[in-house]
Amino acid sequence: MIIAFANNKGGVGKTTSAVHLAACLQLTGPTLLLDGDDTRNATAWSQKGDGFPFKVASIEQAAKLSRNYEHTIIDTGQRPSEDELKALMEGCDLLIIPAVPAGLDNDGLSLTINTLRKMKNDAFRVLLTKVPPPPEPQGRELRAALLAEGVPLFSVDIPRLNIFDKAVEAGTTVNKLIVPKKDAPRAARAWGAYQTVAKEVLSHGK
Repeated sequence: MIIAFANNKGGVGKTTSAVHLAACLQLTGPTLLLDGDDTRNATAWSQKGDGFPFKVASIEQAAKLSRNYEHTIIDTGQRPSEDELKALMEGCDLLIIPAVPAGLDNDGLSLTINTLRKMKNDAFRVLLTKVPPPPEPQGRELRAALLAEGVPLFSVDIPRLNIFDKAVEAGTTVNKLIVPKKDAPRAARAWGAYQTVAKEVLSHGK
């Protein structure tokens, strides 16, 4: 299965989501993460610690490597053009659009969704990321607004937790992060959210 991440806005948890989805899918079959972002954040993250359990490679190596993997995840660059989005949609089984429920970040989300809808291709789904805890209403309000517009969504939100930053610093994923006992529930919650995303991704491919 080929899954791509894209959004017209940076800072929406795109690489964090690509890395953690790859870690989840690796549990079901060999997984390749293609780092197509000019910043190479996923590659840098993988080199900080002992490495990831899945392969991280540049987008230029896709043709040679992808045949050896059951799942391929593509972490794209920021602000993809309409032509780039069209190519992604034609080349993947599912396009995931991470979105943060906060102010101007939604402008990039609207632009991406409108571009995809013009292509009349529904193989995409929005993933709400960095969602603040209750009673802050932003996540709930954005989810309701998107559902009212008929936008496909994952059933789970990715919570706003600094445990993700700690995982980046340690060069690992939240499920492998060594944390104090008090932080264990947060790490479990973060990992559980991405496990749910992975299950829904795999269900999409059936």
